[in-house]
Amino acid sequence: MMDCTDRHCRSFHRVLTRRTLLYTEMVTTGALLHGDWRRFLAHEPTERPLALQLGGDDPAALAACAELAESLGFCEVNLNVGCPSDRVQAGRFGACLMREPRVVAEAVAAMRARVRIPVTVKHRLGVDEQEGFAPLVTFVDTVAAAGCEVFAVHARKAWLAGLSPKENREVPPLDYDLVYRLKAERPRLTIVLNGGVPSLAAAREHLRHVDGVMIGRAAYHEPWLLARADSTIFGEPSDPVADRVAAVEAFVPYVERQLATGQPLARIARHLVGLFHGEPRARRWRQILTEGARLRGAGVEVIADALAAVRAREGLAAHVGCRLAPARTSRMPKYVIEREIAGAGSLSPEELQEVSLRSLASLRELGPKIQWLHSFVTDDKIYCVYLAPDEDTVRRHAEMTGIPASRVSAVRRLLDPTNVA
Repeated sequence: MMDCTDRHCRSFHRVLTRRTLLYTEMVTTGALLHGDWRRFLAHEPTERPLALQLGGDDPAALAACAELAESLGFCEVNLNVGCPSDRVQAGRFGACLMREPRVVAEAVAAMRARVRIPVTVKHRLGVDEQEGFAPLVTFVDTVAAAGCEVFAVHARKAWLAGLSPKENREVPPLDYDLVYRLKAERPRLTIVLNGGVPSLAAAREHLRHVDGVMIGRAAYHEPWLLARADSTIFGEPSDPVADRVAAVEAFVPYVERQLATGQPLARIARHLVGLFHGEPRARRWRQILTEGARLRGAGVEVIADALAAVRAREGLAAHVGCRLAPARTSRMPKYVIEREIAGAGSLSPEELQEVSLRSLASLRELGPKIQWLHSFVTDDKIYCVYLAPDEDTVRRHAEMTGIPASRVSAVRRLLDPTNVA
């Protein structure tokens, strides 16, 4: 999906699912052959299996791009014959090529002659006045004769004039029965259904009639949908991550690596915004993530703050641990704040949440020089553990929250069963 499935998005989705085939954004042949192809094709090996989606109509150019993709480890090249935007039509590719199935067939043949990886086509049911099964099967048969065996069918037609790309994803009615019929009448072809699939349950229902299901917008806006794909769709005994928190923690090392190369956090964090969709405090997650990621020099502490806000309803002790602390804080001294709060152990989750959020607001103002690790709530006291450069910073933070510290103690040594022997 354009402006969505970049390498950061795909790296996060791969945390959620190992088996699902991921696709790049559509990239034009001109951008690869006459621009900086590394910008568009750079990816982590962990993103694989990964398909490159190409836009273009020139067989020689498409063949050259397919060969480049194969050399870089892509497992599939997918030709986009479904995008209806004016810009794409002006370049004579995308959905307008459904009117020229022979051009598509020539492109497929040229690519297949140069690469061993599958060459597939994504397309619509038809365009403009094209109606019913006849134009669809004519297109598929023509392209299949050139050797294409996999067709990803968006179960809507496209209007090339009068509707925006967004409207073309919503206004033309879905017709899944035409896709089902295509599979029934062309059983030797691999037919993948796309369009309006909101859940894995819906995908499983479609899989009774077709070979595969492509989920786009739903998976992007609610990425947790993918987290059960390996077990639900592919029959794996388990899924890569147990919960959303584990998914975030598993993604943080990638974020840190990208930040170290100069990538801004906002470019990465935007793909995490929908992770807690439908969960308590999802709005707070989105707010902290989007606002904090835009700040100059923002790092993984923004993700830690957002995650802590989501979990604050469970109490202070649920604050995210030091695994999300920026690496530069690990050598700072550790302090314990002791606060005397009568009836602390009887505070409701909502009251503890309010205390947590006040603390997070102070931390954001002070910046990464102080890091909250976790807290312990007893009957009449709350003990909070921090990394900070000095005691004055800790006390300043305590005063900013409106709950001054009764005592601040520097941690001199950590004892646990593994280091006392």
